[in-house]
Amino acid sequence: MREVRKGYGTMGLTRMRTLNTFIALVCLIVFLNLSLVAHAQTPSTTPPADETLEGTITKVISQKDFMVDKKKQTEQKLELIITDGSIKGKKIIVENGNMATTNNQLYAVGDQVVVNYGKGQDSNATYITDHVRRQPLLILSFIFVLLVIAIGRLKGFTSLISLAVSFFFIMQMILPQIQQGTDPIVIVILASLFIIPITFYLSHGLNKKTTIAIIATFVSLITAGAFIAVFSRFLYFTGFTSDEASFLQVMSGSINMKDLMLAGILIGSLGAINDITVSQAAVIFQLREANAKLTWKELYKKGMNVGQDHIGSMVNTLVLVYAGASLPLLLLFANNQKPFGQVINFEIIAVEVFRTLIGSIILVLAVPFTSLLAAVVAARSR
Repeated sequence: MREVRKGYGTMGLTRMRTLNTFIALVCLIVFLNLSLVAHAQTPSTTPPADETLEGTITKVISQKDFMVDKKKQTEQKLELIITDGSIKGKKIIVENGNMATTNNQLYAVGDQVVVNYGKGQDSNATYITDHVRRQPLLILSFIFVLLVIAIGRLKGFTSLISLAVSFFFIMQMILPQIQQGTDPIVIVILASLFIIPITFYLSHGLNKKTTIAIIATFVSLITAGAFIAVFSRFLYFTGFTSDEASFLQVMSGSINMKDLMLAGILIGSLGAINDITVSQAAVIFQLREANAKLTWKELYKKGMNVGQDHIGSMVNTLVLVYAGASLPLLLLFANNQKPFGQVINFEIIAVEVFRTLIGSIILVLAVPFTSLLAAVVAARSR
């Protein structure tokens, strides 16, 4: 009887498993079809004249300094052996830093680099574009996975599966639809209707606590969408706040950059909502388990006491995360001699302020709603 009180009961669990299996199958079928259509309709492009290779620097042939616009710049002549590409194993000579640039990278023997290889007669078409960063990222990813499984055990493992599911929906379903010109906000909201139940149940189990967190997340996400839709109309954003946006517009003029930016804000808000709704629902049900005599009003009041602490820490965390990602903007803000009212009016800064405020507002609103819903359901549990 104790197990029945904690969950849905045997028949209830069976129905819920059947329902969730059906929802998962339906969402996968729908989005796989949309994804296949999107990929099928993607126009073919002409193969580029250049090729991207990878190589290792074997020798620094020469290195000298020269002045460009009264600034010192270093020019290098490097010998590389190609480790990946059509000319694998071949040695080539590449010049680096021979043209004016704001970011003069210096390379040393043993560095693994990415090379743009010009197949024509123009030797200037062959140059180093970047470092190869895969290995450190793979090692860091392995450490992350190992720690999640070692400390989180089964829940840690299922959370990794949830992470994979989220990336699958984003990379294979959402992005192809955006590339085809589908409204980014609409496709993100539709995808979230499928992503949230699947990832929540995988990460937190099939129980009332998770179901309440899912409902609260849905409501909070819709509220976030409403705030974004209303206030973005008065802020007149263009979406061109980064080099990536301009590059995308050149490559694919069918993408609405403003909507794409707003969809990104919505996805970011979803991450914050996810954490707070699950935490609040878990607190309420733990209180109910500790004292079954508590009424829903008492559960709500005690849950809000904890929720206020969550709000304080999460809002601060959210602001610090966005601030950390926008340090160059903050430095620009600090060094600008113009008045505060003019600086904050710049779109590149206004977007970051808008992003932070939307995430914080939705996070704050999610706490009382989740607490109320969880308190009512927990109080009626038998």
